[in-house]
Amino acid sequence: MSRAITDPALAQCALADLFETHSNAVFFGGAGVSTASGIPDFRSQDGLYSQRFAYPPETMLSHGFYEAHRPEFYDFYREKMIALDAKPNACHLKLAELERAGVLSAVVTQNIDGLHQAAGSRAVYELHGSVHRNICRSCGAVYDAAWVMSREHDGDDGVPVCPACGGAIKPDVVLYEEPLDEEVLDGAVRAISQADALIIGGTSLVVYPAAGLTRFFQGDSLVIVNRDPTPQDERADLLISCDIARAFEF
Repeated sequence: MSRAITDPALAQCALADLFETHSNAVFFGGAGVSTASGIPDFRSQDGLYSQRFAYPPETMLSHGFYEAHRPEFYDFYREKMIALDAKPNACHLKLAELERAGVLSAVVTQNIDGLHQAAGSRAVYELHGSVHRNICRSCGAVYDAAWVMSREHDGDDGVPVCPACGGAIKPDVVLYEEPLDEEVLDGAVRAISQADALIIGGTSLVVYPAAGLTRFFQGDSLVIVNRDPTPQDERADLLISCDIARAFEF
């Protein structure tokens, strides 16, 4: 039976002990990692899927919607997907510290906010891409999130246009109906399969294929840090049910 912890102080002690006894840990995280940074998740009570929009969020974040309703796509993308003022929280910062200490080999994230890199993490596999890369579909020029938010290169319909060639800009984000990047996926699978500990944090583990990556873990310690239960809780050696930023304040 999994050991369960709800007290943040005990969670901090348990995680500190884990990293003292493992030297090749991997962190696999989702939207809950960034909620303490002010970025809403998707499936919680206050998440994006509980809010009312003209279309369901999963529709507006689909490849088909991007192609057919580009102005509405960019309205939603700018308002809900880009958070330029967000700062790394205690979880992001601790993970970067653990990487520098040589005990955390990689972060595998479903998030697109770039906060792990902002905190200093270098080995980051972004399964769903990043809002900080927006690519011209014609010439391949890359523009950052601030460029998109500036609206300086928008057409009359409010959609950004490449100033170099006039081509359409698409965020380097994996939308619904699109496959994961094979190179990123292969790197994540390799990191997880070689890890001696896997810490899963801030994810409901219901979004596939990302949630299926946990099956490649062959190490001795599986930890799940999530406020709500997940479908994979029975596999865990340790369950931590508290605020993830608090849990990583050690």
